Amino acid sequence: MQPSGYGQTPTGLNATFAALADPTRRAILARLASGQASVSELAGPFAMTQPAISKHLKVLQRAGLITRDRDAQRRLSRLEAKPMAAASRWLQEYRQFWETSFVRLDDLLVELQSAPKKLAKKKMNEKK
Repeated sequence: MQPSGYGQTPTGLNATFAALADPTRRAILARLASGQASVSELAGPFAMTQPAISKHLKVLQRAGLITRDRDAQRRLSRLEAKPMAAASRWLQEYRQFWETSFVRLDDLLVELQSAPKKLAKKKMNEKK
């Protein structure tokens, strides 16, 4: 259930972040960034079975992060960057929020650091 007053998060974005939450799936995507690969090629660096890798690939495919094609007897996976671009845009909104917040915090710190100096000058002027 979505709390009232909160923005809606697209379902695709939820699937993207759920798929990216697993380090094995992120490693698979990193490998696919250099080109398409078969299940056996993707399973190589991991201490897991090909069926386990296939399960990870299904999650990535449902999230739209990869496509899978048949090439003769091999089933090749290919990276699809569009869902990650949507996630990046969503994160960018929050990056802008934090950058604005940090600028305001910097301004406040400068003001607070100069306040004792201004107060000391004011007191000295009052003594004269």
